[in-house]
Amino acid sequence: MVRGLRIPARLDFTYTAGQATTRFLNHVADKRLVGQRCPSCSKVYVPPRGACPTCGVATREEVELSNEGTVTSFCVVNVAFYGQAMELPYVSALILPDGADIPLMHLIQEIPAAEVRPGMRVEAVWVDEDEDGKVPPSLESIRYYRPTGEPDADPATYADHV
Repeated sequence: MVRGLRIPARLDFTYTAGQATTRFLNHVADKRLVGQRCPSCSKVYVPPRGACPTCGVATREEVELSNEGTVTSFCVVNVAFYGQAMELPYVSALILPDGADIPLMHLIQEIPAAEVRPGMRVEAVWVDEDEDGKVPPSLESIRYYRPTGEPDADPATYADHV
């Protein structure tokens, strides 16, 4: 039985953001989530990619999304890995931001892992600004999500997003 294998691996790449991603990241720098609505099926995608993956049409209408959302599914992580910074156990969840049709994967904190559940209402906790007042924008600009204390969402409101 192989218990572990350490092989030096390195992947160097450069990602150039297109127009939709650049606008998204500019909003994230202001601690705001913005998606784009498909003019054909009306789904709101976050992060936007500039085109609807289902309909194949350009998405230009920007939709400001809430910093709150609903946990649609989750995983409690109990297995350590090399370079891990999180204390075990921790929760990785799919979170459907209010107003979006695609969930984001992110961490849930400020609650014991055993208490996280589908339908839980959560809010984004943004990273603090550094000395220069700027944080490089990415989805890591949200440190994690935490419970809002609101009642759980009705399963019918997120059943299609699990």
